[in-house]
Amino acid sequence: MTPPSGEQIEITRDGQQAVVVEVGGGLRSYAANGRELLDGYGVDSMSTSGRGQVLSPWPNRLRHGSYEFDGKRNQLPLTEPARHNAIHGLVRWSPWTVAERAADRVVVEHVIHPQPGYPFRVALQIEYALSPAGLAVRSTATNLGDRPCPYGSGAHPYLTLGTPTIDVTTLCVPATTVLLSDDEGIPTGTAPVEGSPYDFGRPKVIGRTTLDHAFTDLERDEGGIARVELHHEDRGVALWMDEAYRYLMVFSGDPLPDVNRRSLAVEPMTCPPNAFSSGEALVRLQPDEPFTAAWGISPC
Repeated sequence: MTPPSGEQIEITRDGQQAVVVEVGGGLRSYAANGRELLDGYGVDSMSTSGRGQVLSPWPNRLRHGSYEFDGKRNQLPLTEPARHNAIHGLVRWSPWTVAERAADRVVVEHVIHPQPGYPFRVALQIEYALSPAGLAVRSTATNLGDRPCPYGSGAHPYLTLGTPTIDVTTLCVPATTVLLSDDEGIPTGTAPVEGSPYDFGRPKVIGRTTLDHAFTDLERDEGGIARVELHHEDRGVALWMDEAYRYLMVFSGDPLPDVNRRSLAVEPMTCPPNAFSSGEALVRLQPDEPFTAAWGISPC
């Protein structure tokens, strides 16, 4: 019987194992040296709470699913009806195809065709590759149409160190600004993280802090890489992202029974929530123009 998430594509290298799935092109599991670093889902289950999913052509929420682009008003289906939002793009439940496959690497592809609310054609390609440094995920979007289109992307991994809750883990988020949001999860402004409960610029224990916040103004190394790190005792996991990812969502999962504080969602995003409406950091993808972004996970 075919699993709910479709074909399972396993890649391995240097004591690491990752499974990429056909449905949504997402990451179902990732382990290194026998330890799970991703709070994924079973082969007999479908993804819940966004676990491991690809968020394209926009990440996070769009207020009322409505936006204007080049003078035309577009209305997307409200996929978060309780908050009257469209959420996490259009590809989470779509079938992807395998374009390339090797023992330690796989490339999956999907085309977003014109549809109500998003009348554009965009080709998506994601490479998942293992190296001694960990797992790297590189996504490329190319506008196949004859006019510009709005675009943003993100990913939704939940990091784990195997602790019963994240409360005992130490978190470091290299951000100086947090976005303020309304009850619908839509940004209303920004604030410095310094002095707030959301200041994880230096490593500190999460404790009972509730996190459902987008961060920006990320501190980066000389190569333009920002790293979020989660530690407990002698174990650690890092999520890194390149300069294409200017925003980061951190979510402790409190309202969701299947992930409630068991793991921490660390979501790289090229733009903030509601970017199709606000225009903030939105990619204006020109015809035949590719846009590439990379992130990854590694033990540390």
